[in-house]
Amino acid sequence: MIIRKATTKDAKEIATCMMLAMEEIVYKFIGENSTKKALHFLESLIIQKNNQYSYENCWIIEDNNKVIAATNIYNGADLEKLRAPVASVIKTMFNQTLVYEKETQPGEYYIDCIGVNPSFQGKGVGSKILQFLIDEYVHKKNETLGLLVDKDNPNAKKLYLKLGFKVVGKKTLVDKEMEHLQIQ
Repeated sequence: MIIRKATTKDAKEIATCMMLAMEEIVYKFIGENSTKKALHFLESLIIQKNNQYSYENCWIIEDNNKVIAATNIYNGADLEKLRAPVASVIKTMFNQTLVYEKETQPGEYYIDCIGVNPSFQGKGVGSKILQFLIDEYVHKKNETLGLLVDKDNPNAKKLYLKLGFKVVGKKTLVDKEMEHLQIQ
């Protein structure tokens, strides 16, 4: 398995991984429960620069030249700037207005999502990508990493705590109460 920065060529696989992590949220963004439209929406953003879901903000894990996981991470200070193009695409493609809470803030690099192919779940892939992000951002760049965990996902929270994340507060994202965790 290798971890590498994503390219535009990875857009389809990244979108599929993102949907695993944030399907409900994407459906709320676009106002429809259409996987095909949701994937098209994500792919259209992933191939562009300077937005929340851009390939520029993604890392992928490959196994035998196949993308098996993707993560999306960006500087929390850039949230509004990165979110504006997303809102524009939602308005243009779906005539929806993007209104949701700020899930991050200045002072942290925010792990927006981690999606692991179901065939590789439970095999340490999520832990591997998290450990990579901790090494890359916390240890090498001396940055704080943050993420949100759904209160209905105790296994994910258990993993984050095991890796050294600490609960620092609560946030609401798309009408769901989440716990905000960070590692420094």
